[in-house]
Amino acid sequence: MTSKKKSHPSVQQFKEFVKKHPKLVQEVRKGNKDWQEVFEDWYLLGESDVVWKQYRDGEQEQEDDKKDSKADFMSQMLSAVKKMDMNTVNHHITNMSSTISTIQGLFDQFGSSKGSNQQATNNSQNHPFTFRKD
Repeated sequence: MTSKKKSHPSVQQFKEFVKKHPKLVQEVRKGNKDWQEVFEDWYLLGESDVVWKQYRDGEQEQEDDKKDSKADFMSQMLSAVKKMDMNTVNHHITNMSSTISTIQGLFDQFGSSKGSNQQATNNSQNHPFTFRKD
């Protein structure tokens, strides 16, 4: 009977790391590095160190760059919100609201006068000879 050994959790994590960085396998096969050296560097530096960026697969690198850009955007937005003065924001929102109300009022005013002119034109077209009673 053969029994399987359970690997240490750090070994499992290292295997996952190597899967994400296939160029490391190529380096070891070429003889430029050995697995012990790679494992020690990984253990000491961690997965997120810039040293590993050159060994990533192109697709993985693009996905990580997208995640980084999203995180950067969110951190910029959060810092911008923190820097805002809420009284100033409230003032601008109030001004915008009153401007929109004024524009809506103008549209209503011109829209209703246009409608009444059209009705008068329609009535005169239906009855070309309008007679008034004295």
